[in-house]
This record gives sequence, C-alpha cells and structure tokens, in this order.
Amino acid sequence: MSKTYSQLYVECRRALKDAGIEAHSLESRLLICYAAGKTQAELLRDMPLYTSNEVEDRLERYMFRRLRGEPVAYIMGCWEFYGLNLEISPDVLIPRFDTEVLVDKALEIIRERNTAPRVLDLCCGSGCIGLAMAHSMPEARVLMLDNSKKALELTRRNIRSNNLSARALCMEADALLPPSRNLGSFDLILSNPPYIATGEIETLDVSVKDYEPLCALDGGEDGLKFYRYIAREWKAALRSGGWLFFEVGETQAQDVVKIMRLEGYLNVDTAKDSAGIDRVVFGKV
Repeated sequence: MSKTYSQLYVECRRALKDAGIEAHSLESRLLICYAAGKTQAELLRDMPLYTSNEVEDRLERYMFRRLRGEPVAYIMGCWEFYGLNLEISPDVLIPRFDTEVLVDKALEIIRERNTAPRVLDLCCGSGCIGLAMAHSMPEARVLMLDNSKKALELTRRNIRSNNLSARALCMEADALLPPSRNLGSFDLILSNPPYIATGEIETLDVSVKDYEPLCALDGGEDGLKFYRYIAREWKAALRSGGWLFFEVGETQAQDVVKIMRLEGYLNVDTAKDSAGIDRVVFGKV
C-alpha cells in the first residue's frame, strides 16, 4: 500500500539526518517535490494524501544517490539563487547561499553611483552571480566569462530560461590570462574564483570533492593563486572608480585584503555572511 506524503517525508528526513546531512529537512522536501512534480507549497498542502508507486520508486532512486553523497542540486538538475531558478550540472559549482552576500554588496555600492553599470562576472560557472546582477538591475549590462565550454553552454541556457538575453551574455576567457582589450572596461568585476588550497581538496566533504568540478575548486598551493592574478592583471579592465569584488574562503579575507592593498586598490573592505564570517573582499581603483 502506498504511503502518505507525510510518511515519506518523515522517513526521508530520518534517513538523511542519520547520514549526517545537516539540511536534512530541506533536502527531504526538495527530493519529494522533485519525485512528485510538486512545489513545496503543494507538498505541504498534500501531506495527508497518498502517493503513488511511481513517486515512491523515483524517490527511492534519488535517495540512493543522495545517501551515496551526490548533492541534491545535481540530482534535481536545478537550484535557486537570488530568486532565480538555474540549471545546474556537475560541470559547475552549486551556487551557495553565502555567495548572495557578494551580490548584495555589489548592488549596494553600484546603486549609490546612479549609473547604468557594465558588470563582469569572472569565473562565472553557472552564471549565478552575473544573472543575479542582471536580474536585479535592469539597466546593467553583464558579461560572464569562464574557461569551461560546458559551463558556458549551461550559462547560455540559464540566460535564456530567465529571459535575460537583452542584458547578459557569456564568452570564453581564462581568468589566469590578461584580459583582452576587446572586452572593454567595467564598472564592476565580481569573481568567486577557485580558492581551495590544493592539499586541502581531499579533506572536503564527499559531496564536494567527488562531485563538484575540480577546476572550480583548486586555488593553487595556498588557495590564493586566482586572487593574486586577478587583482593584478584584471585591474586594467576596471574603469576609474570601478570596483573589484571577491568571494573568499572562511580564513582568507585578510590575506585577500593584503593582496588588494598591495595592488593599489582603495577603500578595501570586507562583508560578512549570515554566519558572521568575512565572505566578501572588495576595493576600488
């Protein structure tokens, strides 16, 4: 006999909790919704109702994958960031809630200038940062760059699915090479580059080290390789008074502050995430 959605939820939540998954309640809801083709509001409404064998079979497959370590976002093939629904695949990092702080701070500063900004999302991955900027500022024009062809294919689909083709585009470019003059100049450069020290990658959670793309994680011997290069070489792509924003790892903020000050950036400062960790470092030229 089929189970109710409430029974399925209790069972899934318990299994994920026992596996040590911190967001077991949220992930249970997401997987059941995905298996049943429901929104979270519809699931809440239908909790007393019975499911079908098809839903239970799909959920069983998804739970098997999750308990092996595969992230929910890759199982579902989508994830929400800054109110946008984005296609996600193992070719790109899964957007994190902490990254929204980067967008928040960039919007706060650029809105003070009362201008139609030109924005660059460097190491764009899924395009989450650039698309959030384009969505939040209709007057902005956003360019997103990555050196992964597969990531760019996904970003193009995310641009189209979110109806942002008039405001955003993406191109192939390597953040560890000097910017082409053909790119022009920007009011803002935002980057969430690879920042895990090479030797620390094996210590990461299975859901990260075994599933997310290594090229988007490995920040070199001390995790700071991209920060040094971008702060130095991509400074030339900023307009006078333009700003560079970085997302940084938990312990990296002060190191990145020093890098930016050594490269001559002004008003270098940090912004904290919801856990009180300095998650963003920024400065202007």
